[in-house]
Amino acid sequence: MSKARQQKKPDHLNELLAALETGAIESVRAILVDLHPADIATLIEGTPPESRPLVWTQVDDARKGETLLELAEDVRADLLRLTDDAALVAAARTLDTDDIADLIPELSDEVIAEILAALDKQNRQRLDAVLSYPEDTAGGLMNVDAITVRENITLEVVLRYLRRRGALPESTDKLFVVDRHDALIGQLEIGRLLTTDPDRRVSQVMDREVIRFPALAPQQDVAKAFEDYDLISAPVVDEHNRLIGRITIDDVVDVLREEAEHSILAPAGLSEDEDIFAPPLRTSRRRSVWLAVNLVTAIIAAAVVGLFESTIEKVVALAVMMPIVAGMGGNAGTQTVTAVIRGLALGIVSESNARRLLTRELAVGALNGLVFALAVGLIAVLWHKNLMLGPVIAMAMVINLTFAALFGVLIPVAVRRLGIDPALASGVILTTVTDVVGFFSFLGLATIFLV
Repeated sequence: MSKARQQKKPDHLNELLAALETGAIESVRAILVDLHPADIATLIEGTPPESRPLVWTQVDDARKGETLLELAEDVRADLLRLTDDAALVAAARTLDTDDIADLIPELSDEVIAEILAALDKQNRQRLDAVLSYPEDTAGGLMNVDAITVRENITLEVVLRYLRRRGALPESTDKLFVVDRHDALIGQLEIGRLLTTDPDRRVSQVMDREVIRFPALAPQQDVAKAFEDYDLISAPVVDEHNRLIGRITIDDVVDVLREEAEHSILAPAGLSEDEDIFAPPLRTSRRRSVWLAVNLVTAIIAAAVVGLFESTIEKVVALAVMMPIVAGMGGNAGTQTVTAVIRGLALGIVSESNARRLLTRELAVGALNGLVFALAVGLIAVLWHKNLMLGPVIAMAMVINLTFAALFGVLIPVAVRRLGIDPALASGVILTTVTDVVGFFSFLGLATIFLV
């Protein structure tokens, strides 16, 4: 193994925290000076809130704009309040048009006016084009730096044109071919441009089958297409098929990361934009809403148990075995709902094939219910020396796992149809269902057969 590979990656966060502890400001600046804006953002988020203003002042002005974009929304909002207008305008001027568009909604009207005044006419028009679309659409993701050519010119002319430009926009793997009305008619791969006889015309070598996105296409559809077709860039068109910009892989990676974070955090009622070191009062206020929802569902489950207090008093073993039935149902339902939410996100599951999926999941739930019902029933008999307790808990297990499968499919499909995020709402609803069904079936059967 080479020495380079043997070297341990520097622990910049611990180094930064140590420098802040000792007040070594020059050391703070030395740590930040060569780091990528994304790494600087990570360090700032890992720093106690009271030390962040000091760290922020040591960030190079040329990197402040990109660093702001990499920060979690809560942290960025705090730093924006600490930064004077002139510094914000200077930071914005280092960004591409689409990145400025991402930052503008969080700035004051005065700063926005100064940023617009600092832009030339062409860049103001580009910024207006991006801001005219919602940020979670293809139009909101796009940059307007697409390079266009006409189909009737030779490749030699295209090459001379590119050489005169001096530099290409980042992630440029293709040029877009448009007509005189800017309607998209094809694309010219850079690789083909460089390896084909320069005397040939663009129309002879361009691809006419182009994956393109309407400006209002949801960003999730864009991300899926980039993943499915291994795209590096793709054009964005308006309702008349006029080219208005392009989306690049770096923007799509951000979308994929956000979706991944959302899928993990949403079921717990958390946000990917939350500051992990935010003041306790702010965090408590946000989390209390979700905890209140869970309290309501817990009260519903407790109310069901309360209906059978006399049964539990007569057969104390029921109190011991109840969590097994509810817990198994909850876990089985979580497996189903997670698979369905993933299918919905990937476009594999739709209302057309949901019935077939429901049938399959019911079969899986019933089979698992039978297998574990036998196991739990036998354990209950051996544990509590009650021959009837085994069949009761076994039947309750089959019922709850079957209902878990049923609602594991129905809930995410239904809430999505209502326009609610399945990842956010499905878990808490499913937990309520499996708890209520588990407790009611187990205690109800126990009331019939054991009391």
